[in-house]
Amino acid sequence: MSTILVTGGCGYIGSHTITDLVENGYDVVCADNNMRSTTQLLDAVEKITGKKIPFVFTDLCKIEEVRALFAAHRFDGIIHFAALKSVDESVKDPALYFYNNLASQVNVLKCTEEFAVPFFVFSSSCSVYGNVSDLPVTEDTILAKAESPYGLTKQMGEQIIRNTSPASKTKFILLRYFNPAGAHPSGHIGEVPFGRPSNLVPAITQFAAGKIPALTVFGTDYDTRDGSCIRDFIHVSDIAHAHTMAFKFLTTVTDGHYCDVFNLGTGNGITVLETIQAFEKVSGLQLDYKTAGRREGDVVAVYASNEKAAKTLGWKPQYTIEDIMRTAWAWEQRMATQ
Repeated sequence: MSTILVTGGCGYIGSHTITDLVENGYDVVCADNNMRSTTQLLDAVEKITGKKIPFVFTDLCKIEEVRALFAAHRFDGIIHFAALKSVDESVKDPALYFYNNLASQVNVLKCTEEFAVPFFVFSSSCSVYGNVSDLPVTEDTILAKAESPYGLTKQMGEQIIRNTSPASKTKFILLRYFNPAGAHPSGHIGEVPFGRPSNLVPAITQFAAGKIPALTVFGTDYDTRDGSCIRDFIHVSDIAHAHTMAFKFLTTVTDGHYCDVFNLGTGNGITVLETIQAFEKVSGLQLDYKTAGRREGDVVAVYASNEKAAKTLGWKPQYTIEDIMRTAWAWEQRMATQ
């Protein structure tokens, strides 16, 4: 049975991916510094899977701690999530993002080489595309200028792996996911925003639950069908399962060197206002949201073609935008009772 290191596994996507890995027969070790995450999600993973997840508190920006982690376990693969992810925060504090996201990645890659770990899946983002004119986005779309320091760290992270791959025996997959949202259908795990949420779906559910005083739509004058930004919202459980399928695929690759990238999206763009309407439909609530000017760092529209992931990995999203809003709202209500 393979043992996979999941860095940042106490986070939103990480905890869902650990759940999916365990349900597909893998052993997992979680490493996290809990800067923006909580081990409570690992307790919830145990409730879902019946399996306790080994956890190592580790600062991946410190090479000696990363090396100790690798020395204490034998890993058959790495899924690297650990990174800060707020576009707005990265604009305000870019140095934090460059240091945290890139230093941690370099240290993990260094130890991946030192300890001869054969497979590596990297958590990338649609933010690497910047503002693009041709939609849907494919993996061959030329990357535009990153619109935020966060997006730039993902562009740089991908390039670091591409430069590492030719001299490495490790095989790599880079997963560019679009806008993960929703919560596990069990209701046990979901997104736990630290501070005011910067992502749309938790902002919607927190506003509906009375946790935040206002919901603001930033920009209503874009060249889109209703003036608001277009995004590709994909259920977090679909994203999680793609990591399991990516790891399985890597174990079948016979090429001496392998590094490839896959988009994870629904293939359909939905506007911010349409997303709010989807929540109102499944919840039966009407939201008194506000509108404001454009937010620095936001791209106008981005959504994915997922044909490559479907053909190569055999992956297709299973959940709709209504499923996303329904599970997100159920998770929000569950948090209110805890």
